Amino acid sequence: MGVERTTFPLDLLIAQTRVTTAYQPLAVPRPVHTAALHRALLRWETAVHYHPYWTPQGHCTGGRAELRLAARAELARHERQETAA
Repeated sequence: MGVERTTFPLDLLIAQTRVTTAYQPLAVPRPVHTAALHRALLRWETAVHYHPYWTPQGHCTGGRAELRLAARAELARHERQETAA
């Protein structure tokens, strides 16, 4: 029995990548513009949390962690593409 990979809807994956992107400037010591950063983070976390994908049909409990990993992989892929260009 292997681990199944979930295919997430594109809008959900985009929202999670924006959560990660919004969190990064808050994770540094003494961030600036924290109110605006917190608002952006809250907006995208809300979009992820209340996305219709999570509602029915028993998505696995590890789905949110898997979504975070998929978003990080997507961001890393974009960084590699920008570096190569």
